[in-house]
Amino acid sequence: MNDEAVTHRLRRQTAPSLPLTVVIPAKNEERNLPRCLEALKGFAKTLVVDSGSVDATREIAHRYGAGFVTFEWNGRYPKKRNWVLLTRHVKTEWVLFLDADELLTAPAREEIAHAVMAGEHVGYWVNYTNYFLGRRLKGSVPQRKLALFKVGAGLYEHVEEEFWSNLDMEVHEHPIIQGSVGCIRSPLEHNDDRGIDSFVDRHRAYARWEAHRLLLLEQQKGGRDHLTRRQRFKYSKIERWWYPWAYFVYAYFIRCGFRDGAVGFYYAFYKAWYFVSVRLEIAELRAARQTRG
Repeated sequence: MNDEAVTHRLRRQTAPSLPLTVVIPAKNEERNLPRCLEALKGFAKTLVVDSGSVDATREIAHRYGAGFVTFEWNGRYPKKRNWVLLTRHVKTEWVLFLDADELLTAPAREEIAHAVMAGEHVGYWVNYTNYFLGRRLKGSVPQRKLALFKVGAGLYEHVEEEFWSNLDMEVHEHPIIQGSVGCIRSPLEHNDDRGIDSFVDRHRAYARWEAHRLLLLEQQKGGRDHLTRRQRFKYSKIERWWYPWAYFVYAYFIRCGFRDGAVGFYYAFYKAWYFVSVRLEIAELRAARQTRG
């Protein structure tokens, strides 16, 4: 379909009829969720998938007219995003997975609507503008996720874990999509408003999960075949002593993190600390396995 035809269809499109469900996994997101939901207009449905929040997450979802379902995780597959897809809670042709701390900008919304109506691809990478310590980052490593795709075109990676962490949502697992994949170039905003303690706690859990994931990949024949190029590089180098410091140099100097002053330095530092944490978690797991014999 050419651009003129797509534009014509979009002009005729009424807000509720765009065939896309926005799915927002959540747990205790009363600080971030209102801003996220406020920006979601023109889609068929918005669905908050909650993990037992004890704050006002449910009330906020209802206030903005979003659907609300509860997810209870047993520590194994499937996690939250695959569960939504497998249990057929998404009835539309397309799904967009957003976190509660992600804001859909007007240019991105327009580009997503155009992509959905054009139907040139079955999935799209989505770019993000990142914030840290309340400041928008001009530099550092670009962030993107394969967050928009046709329902039925694929699922997130099937990882056989057993309570590796408290992460009940796919964070490092990527969707495996059958078909061509494009890119939404207009960025969304990623701005978590819960402070440095939340940032550190999350990345501790991420580090434990990634350590277990690496050891599992070593046991699986062909386990790396479906990994993205970035995943393959990371898991092949992450145990090298130099990897965290190379990432710091890449983020702060090559990707111009220095443009953000002290905040850019702290962000690159914490990312390096994260990769050191993964490396140490791996070392502890290997030592424990040797002890068990």
